[in-house]
Amino acid sequence: MARSLLRAKNWSEILRRTIAVLASIFIVVLGAWWFMESWAGRPVTLDSPVTLVIERGESFSTIGHRLSADGIVDSSRRLTARGLMRGLTGSMRAGEYRFESNQSPDRVLDRIASGDVLVHSIQIVEGETFSVTRNKLLNSPGLLFDLGSASVINVLNSLELADAHGEGQFFPDTYHYIRGDRASEILVRAWERMRFQLNRAWENRAVDLPLTSPYEVLILASIIEKESSVEDDRRKIGGVFNRRLKQGMRLQTDPAVIYGLGQAFDGNLTRADLKKDGPYNTYTRRGLPPTPIGSAGRTALHAATHPSSGTDLYFVARGDGSSEFSDTLDAHLKAVRRYQLRGDQ
Repeated sequence: MARSLLRAKNWSEILRRTIAVLASIFIVVLGAWWFMESWAGRPVTLDSPVTLVIERGESFSTIGHRLSADGIVDSSRRLTARGLMRGLTGSMRAGEYRFESNQSPDRVLDRIASGDVLVHSIQIVEGETFSVTRNKLLNSPGLLFDLGSASVINVLNSLELADAHGEGQFFPDTYHYIRGDRASEILVRAWERMRFQLNRAWENRAVDLPLTSPYEVLILASIIEKESSVEDDRRKIGGVFNRRLKQGMRLQTDPAVIYGLGQAFDGNLTRADLKKDGPYNTYTRRGLPPTPIGSAGRTALHAATHPSSGTDLYFVARGDGSSEFSDTLDAHLKAVRRYQLRGDQ
């Protein structure tokens, strides 16, 4: 009987100690869990944004050390432990990431696991030439420049899009890309967007235009784009040029002459420049120049295909962005003297 009581007492002591140990373990685990949750959700302060490029094949521990070295997280060991807890150690995606201040370790892990990479942008501006666009692509951060020696003459052929002159063929807009994308991919997207916008403008064009093809629309739109940024004036300018083409008059547009001069243009268009014959000199030759002279946006395409009605055949810049329109050469010369020769506003 005494032995039975002793055994019971021993088992009771063992059970008590076991419960105590388990309780201690539970408290430690709970504390560790609470500490990790608190740490993983606490934002880290950065003095300035940090950009980090994660290469393919980098291990989770390497990524953690780099994040810690850059101050994005304050402990690579804790980050590794957190990654193991969440089952993310094999889910890190390569790419370029930009981290702002006040992002927690969990937020950092979520962004890298989801591939929330830095998105860059490049803007093709209305009126800019292909040479300007090419330089933008060449100097865009993270963009793989694969155009080689492509020029305005052969760029479409090198992209396997068409055997034609490349000027004006890329729609002005903002294009987004991520690190490692190719410059050629942006140009293809811009070319496709221009095809869509140009075809839509051509299909919905006004009747009785002197323009015989979408390409002629593109050429005229590029000139209108250079002549004015005022939407209402663009349609009036489109009307002037369309009427001049119908009547066989020379377009006499300075931007085309300037484009033809190329690097020889020093910012001052002279009378000698206007008299020097060439394919883009619309003072010496009738009709449209052989190619566009820059990129044309939607409003310029619309102005070329939906010109304002009227009898105006001349216009001159007033100096404030708008233009003065005239029916006769005499009225036009008076407007030139008023707004350009004297500089009166």
